[in-house]
Amino acid sequence: MLILTAIRILLVSVIFSLLVQFYLLVSIGRSNKKKAVGFFHPYTNDGGGGERVLWCAVKAIQQQHPDLDCVIYTGDHDASSDSLLRRAIDRFGVDLISSPKVVHLHKRKWIEDTTYPRFTMIGQSLGSIYLSWEALNKFVPLYYLDTSGYAFTYPLAWLFGCKVICYTHYPTISLDMLSRVHSQSSMYNNDTFVANSVMLSRFKLVYYTVFSWMYGFVGSFANLAMVNSSWTHSHIQKLWGIPERIKRVYPPCDTTGLQALPLEREAKSPIIISVAQFRPEKAHSLQLQAFALSISKLDSEVSRPKLQFVGSCRNDADEVRLQNLKDLASELKVEDDVEFYKNVTYRELVKLLGGATVGIHSMIDEHFGISVVEYMAAGAMPIAHNSAGPKMDIVLPEEGKETGFLAQTVEEYADAILKILRMSESEKHEMAAAARRRASRFSEQRFYEDFKAAIGPILNHSLG
Repeated sequence: MLILTAIRILLVSVIFSLLVQFYLLVSIGRSNKKKAVGFFHPYTNDGGGGERVLWCAVKAIQQQHPDLDCVIYTGDHDASSDSLLRRAIDRFGVDLISSPKVVHLHKRKWIEDTTYPRFTMIGQSLGSIYLSWEALNKFVPLYYLDTSGYAFTYPLAWLFGCKVICYTHYPTISLDMLSRVHSQSSMYNNDTFVANSVMLSRFKLVYYTVFSWMYGFVGSFANLAMVNSSWTHSHIQKLWGIPERIKRVYPPCDTTGLQALPLEREAKSPIIISVAQFRPEKAHSLQLQAFALSISKLDSEVSRPKLQFVGSCRNDADEVRLQNLKDLASELKVEDDVEFYKNVTYRELVKLLGGATVGIHSMIDEHFGISVVEYMAAGAMPIAHNSAGPKMDIVLPEEGKETGFLAQTVEEYADAILKILRMSESEKHEMAAAARRRASRFSEQRFYEDFKAAIGPILNHSLG
């Protein structure tokens, strides 16, 4: 009994000591807050739409509040203030007013999916708290702005006395995900082995349900939640329960620069372009299969098209996916018709978009779809997945004219490709022009205006 009592006293002492240390560290942090906006964006080299939002958000704050420092929390150890300034302009065409400050993070492995072979979602979410703890111990800003979707860090930032702001591209868990597990539908985030097992599906449903409650709780700590689409707005509102603090701000798309490209295409062979990171959810293999199927059905009088994959690789897993895609092209016997472009500069991307007749996108429940807007602005007719952002916000009629196609299956994508290839030049020009007009609704300038309008009251109130 004495030993058990001693152990209990020791455990209580250790826990009490840890809580005291935590309180002291947070108290010190709260008293050392800097007049700055801290952007929690651990991957500043992913090259996707999220990174474009980061740099446009930095520029918007620099324009509206030049007295506020912009600090980037990044896990990229080679990132510096000057290199990030150059990257913003070279990769995305965003000319920052001044170089952002940098806080390097060394615990990024705790948010990498490879660290958690199982229970990846909860593992990465809890890991993000640890990474945020490192970030806030190094620098405590007046405003904590998460641009990467790590909602579990919000209560910690709140404890450090920060105003918590986020730009949410997509919910970590959605009601659609719960529905798919409930119906035992196989997908990239619902393994076939699990989907085929009633018991495992029920267990995963409980796991997802509990996680959704946790996600709703931590998300409610946001003082302002900006979301990028109607689909994301609907899910975040239901999950977080803070409708009055949610603002829809469409992401910035370079419609102005791309709209300067001529609508007429000079290439002899029609070019179908696919712009997306080489990630599993982007479903590149579906695009390749649809392309091969459309070629097999080509009429003799229709020119044989080319397919260009343009994307970035974040890690070794993405590199493997890229190689697998090249292997699949060989298996389908279309390797001579497919080109791959990895980690291209913004200037190179614009050139490639300027030569494309069709832009293809195939991610299910794409929260918004910046690449789809870029296709349309550049004059390439889009073929996008019939769900979420593209369906609800983007590929909609403009002034009574169709702006593109929506598809789901390999056959539907192939049929859409063939429909475009068989169009007359005047029909292509009419659809491309309508798509370009539609894309102007999602301009970079529109983002700056909406972002400043959303964030202005919280910044002005705190600084005032």
